[in-house]
Amino acid sequence: MLESILPIAIPVGIAIILLIIVLAMGYVKAPPDKAVIISGPRKRPKILIGRAGIRIPFLDRKDTLILKQISVDIKTNGYIPTKDFIGVNVDAIAKIKVKTDETGLELAMKNFLNMTEQQIVQALTDSLQGNMREIIGTIELKAICNERKQFGDQVQEKAQKDMNALGIEIISCNIQKAEDENGLINALGQDNMAQIQKNAAIAKAEADRDISIAKAKAAKDANDAQVASDTEIAHKQNELAITKAELKKVSDIKQAEADAAYRIQEEQQRKTIETTAAEADIAKQEKAIDLKAREASVKEQELEAQVKKQADAKKYADEQAADVELYKRKKDAEAKKYEAEQEAEARKAQADADKYAKSQEAEGIRLVGEAEAEAIRAKAVAEAEGIEKKAEAMQKMGEAAVLEMFFNMYPLAMEAAAKPLSNVDQIMMFGEGNSAKLVGDIVNSSKQVIEGIKNSLGIDPMALIAGFAGGKLGSKSEKTTTIVDEVDASKKTEENKGQANL
Repeated sequence: MLESILPIAIPVGIAIILLIIVLAMGYVKAPPDKAVIISGPRKRPKILIGRAGIRIPFLDRKDTLILKQISVDIKTNGYIPTKDFIGVNVDAIAKIKVKTDETGLELAMKNFLNMTEQQIVQALTDSLQGNMREIIGTIELKAICNERKQFGDQVQEKAQKDMNALGIEIISCNIQKAEDENGLINALGQDNMAQIQKNAAIAKAEADRDISIAKAKAAKDANDAQVASDTEIAHKQNELAITKAELKKVSDIKQAEADAAYRIQEEQQRKTIETTAAEADIAKQEKAIDLKAREASVKEQELEAQVKKQADAKKYADEQAADVELYKRKKDAEAKKYEAEQEAEARKAQADADKYAKSQEAEGIRLVGEAEAEAIRAKAVAEAEGIEKKAEAMQKMGEAAVLEMFFNMYPLAMEAAAKPLSNVDQIMMFGEGNSAKLVGDIVNSSKQVIEGIKNSLGIDPMALIAGFAGGKLGSKSEKTTTIVDEVDASKKTEENKGQANL
């Protein structure tokens, strides 16, 4: 599903981004003192004044038109003759602005589009100057000097007709300065000044006369008014003194009554205050006694609670310490008991292990000795039987009986020699070579048996066997010796194994 949406979403996203970029590039905002004109494929241009709009890049065109008030300096640039043929040079200031109605904007766009303020001033100066020159030729010099407001209105009224065709409105036209080439304006000023001074002197004399008459009349009126006023004041003062005396009498009576009432009220208030103060002192003392009693009770309860709390805390701490000590001693005893039990068990196990090892070792030695003795005995019996058969075959040789006795008794002698070892429960050997010495002692015992027979009977069994059998018997003797040597070697091998096991 995502794979099917992606081919559509990507172009749509790109288109939206491009649209946002185009709108951002085409965003236009016009200030209140300037008109922004957007023109393009539409029939009529779009005019923005103090608001924002959108311009389509590469298709719409943006132009500006200044709407704020502009000052234009209008000068005659020379002396222009008036109606009474006096050349004057006039300097005026006109305030103009672009009309904001539909017709005025259309005309202004055609004439002042994208112009700066200076360019607009230059374009309108010639027309305004021409209109002012025309008006100067229709009025006299006195009118220009004395009726400047009327002169400026005439210039504005005449110039406005030409400005309407350009989409311009003249707000005001003020004459700043007017001068003539012959100094007539100054002469008129002096004439006017003398006339003004004459009129001023006459007016001053008439004013002084009128002032004197007015002063005399005012003085008479003032005197009459003063006498009447003084009389009236005297009557009024007399009436005032009488009224004051009457009021003073009434006031004194009222004051005496007020003083008496005040003293009576003061005595009552003092009595009330003293009574209230005494009652307040008594109540204060009672409150103090009650407060001290309460404080003592609270202090007693606090001390009792504190002592009880401390005793309970100490009791609880002692109980907890005793419990901890008892628990600790119990755990120590249990630990010691457990350690002792474990140690006893370990010792018992070690003793049992040692005992079992030693019993097994003794049993092994005993079994080895018995096996070796039995093997020697069986071998000797077999050899004796073989020798006996050989002796029978040797036609009743006299030494056969001796040899038979020897071979019959020899195993018994060896058994008797080894019998004491069967009564030994445990054999402990220390050092090197002791096990080999034990086996060697057993083998030497067999040799000592042969030597004992030789010493006790005077018969050498080995020599007898050798002489009886001759060369063959000698070879047999060698064979027997070899067998004995093999037995010794076997004993040594077993001895080495036993030593290794130990």
